[in-house]
Amino acid sequence: MLTLHDDRVVMTLDAGGTNFVFSAMQASREVVKPVTLPSNGTDLDKCLDTIITGFREIKKSLSQPPVAISFAFPGPADYSSGIIGDLANIPCFRGGIALGPMLQEVFSIPVFINNDGDLFALGEAIGGFLPWINKQLEKAGSPRRYHNVFGITMGTGFGAGIVRKGELFTGDNSNAGEIWLMRNKTKTRCFCEEGVSIRAIQRVYLENARKKPTIALTPKDIYDIATGKKDGDKQAALRAFSEMAEVTGDALANAITLIDGVIVVGGGLAGAWPVLADGIIREMNSTLESVDGKKTERLVQKVFNAEDERQLKEFLAGSKKEITVPRSQKTILYDPLKRIIIGLSRLGTSQAVSLGAYVFAINETKK
Repeated sequence: MLTLHDDRVVMTLDAGGTNFVFSAMQASREVVKPVTLPSNGTDLDKCLDTIITGFREIKKSLSQPPVAISFAFPGPADYSSGIIGDLANIPCFRGGIALGPMLQEVFSIPVFINNDGDLFALGEAIGGFLPWINKQLEKAGSPRRYHNVFGITMGTGFGAGIVRKGELFTGDNSNAGEIWLMRNKTKTRCFCEEGVSIRAIQRVYLENARKKPTIALTPKDIYDIATGKKDGDKQAALRAFSEMAEVTGDALANAITLIDGVIVVGGGLAGAWPVLADGIIREMNSTLESVDGKKTERLVQKVFNAEDERQLKEFLAGSKKEITVPRSQKTILYDPLKRIIIGLSRLGTSQAVSLGAYVFAINETKK
């Protein structure tokens, strides 16, 4: 049973390729001002010192001793043992580093490490997107409720996590939800993270810009060009986000076929949702063909955008009707519209990861 309210304190970390964000939670709420430090991901000693320093800074701010450390770290890793493996975004950990056991020695409390995509999904399932959408359904008078979450993070990389009925699903090798390794629809010899990441947006813009920029552009720069807020090659910027949307939608359609739950989106590139959403949903609601050319829907479920008022309303309404029970005078309510919804994090990515880490630790310490 997931615990949302507990007086014990857990220190947390959201580890990205560029920055580490340290915090602490109590009763599912952040109780300190987060500390952000550069990851120093190419120098192992500096990186480990940064992690220890960050947690020590947080511990100084606490009014009571923490009972555990729980945080997100990219994979591959043996999460149950706290050993980090050959990371692409933080290369200093290659070869296998026993990060969890080291921190347990330093702080003398249990240490739990999970994938950042996993904890993001868990946080949104507990206190973010999932309870929000179920509340909207309740307000709309719908009997439908959702229990499963597929969370994705788009930024330096493309991560994901799966939560089924309140429980994090990590797989037998701590490798469930590795969406980044799905095939890239537009570049079929590549994995899809090559199309869904900061580097992908930058690459496609440079490939298509008629006049090459004299300085490196960030995805925010390219987004501002795409939306007319900044000078540049607007068509190249739109192409960059259009290609990302197509690759993302294709990967999500493959993943959600097996999971069948709501989808929540986080990470730095989620800020570009206004220019990504239509393309993602169009791809997911597209068709496939049989060998004789007959078209079939890509998904059994219809996908809706939670950030679009019209689509949200249609999703909440469903397709309810009364049908008669055979050989009876009774009628029952039937909603034949199989549907899922995709929307943005209701907590913010770092806060969702922290909440997921907190609840995971609290429940593990109860076992």
